[in-house]
Amino acid sequence: MEYITFFRTYQNRKVGVHIMKEKILKLLKDSGNEFVSGEKISEALGVSRAAIWKYINIIKEDGYEIEAISRKGYRIISTPDIITYEEIKNYLHTEYIGKNIIYYDSIGSTNSKAKELAESGQEHGTVIISEEQTSGRGRLGRNWISPKYKGIWMSIILRPNIITENISQITLLGAAAVQKATMKMGIKTSIKWPNDIVLNSKKVCGILTEMSGEVDHINYLVMGIGINVNLKEEDLPLDLKDIATSLKLETGEYIDRKILLANVLNIFEELYKAFVEDSNIKETIDICRENSILIGKEIQLVNRGKVTTAKAIDISDQGELVIENSKGQVEYVVSGEVSIRGIYGYNK
Repeated sequence: MEYITFFRTYQNRKVGVHIMKEKILKLLKDSGNEFVSGEKISEALGVSRAAIWKYINIIKEDGYEIEAISRKGYRIISTPDIITYEEIKNYLHTEYIGKNIIYYDSIGSTNSKAKELAESGQEHGTVIISEEQTSGRGRLGRNWISPKYKGIWMSIILRPNIITENISQITLLGAAAVQKATMKMGIKTSIKWPNDIVLNSKKVCGILTEMSGEVDHINYLVMGIGINVNLKEEDLPLDLKDIATSLKLETGEYIDRKILLANVLNIFEELYKAFVEDSNIKETIDICRENSILIGKEIQLVNRGKVTTAKAIDISDQGELVIENSKGQVEYVVSGEVSIRGIYGYNK
């Protein structure tokens, strides 16, 4: 009982520090380049000048450069390249996706943490995000390289009221959201159905959707999204250089992670609401179809261990990959690993 009381007290204290930091940062950011006096902050927040000094030092530890001058007060000189809620909220226009962001400087896997939190009842739309992952995972248990401050490594907790048969369509929502977000920033990427974003024939983003539920009921979904944003050549292991890249490597420009992250979350919510609330997946399918790197190409399809060669001819209105098999017959594929000539090492 004493331990539980201590833990709750500790958690409440952490929440209190977080809220106070957010309020102080808002006051400083709202002032622009002008100083905000300690007296003004003290009056606005109802805390002592000594407490403000303590919180300012905590904010500095997060990487903010803050100038403090006696009888003038405080002002922000520079902000760190971090993707906390405080740093993206001005770009975020959602109702629930990303309104609760749980931020880590380093974590094993955002998907693993998201599943743990979802099991304990964490709310729908919560985003778990980390500056690095030490044990990031892709599909089929593959490792996902996630260097610090170089990408967007996040997982979204979802509790959709849909039938389990439509789960595979959720992944397409994520792919469409990332695709539309990168295009909004002037970068022409493509989608490799169902869960990869490709730039110049190399992978820049992968999506991993995991579910907890029964045959007729979904407890929760966790959608992991990993985007290689500002990785440099040396950040990519030798065995991945031919199949993976980053937005910065391909465009030659530094990409603002805050804006890209907010774009993804804003667009994802729009597509998600249309799908779950109105059973409308048209925009998602249009994005996936119009930006597909597969349609019209000869592909290798791996499904449940079976490898077949076929031609991708379309994406159906329900999100299936439409293929023409070696016998000239049309088939509809719900899921599977797909490779095409020239990307991901498939050059046969």
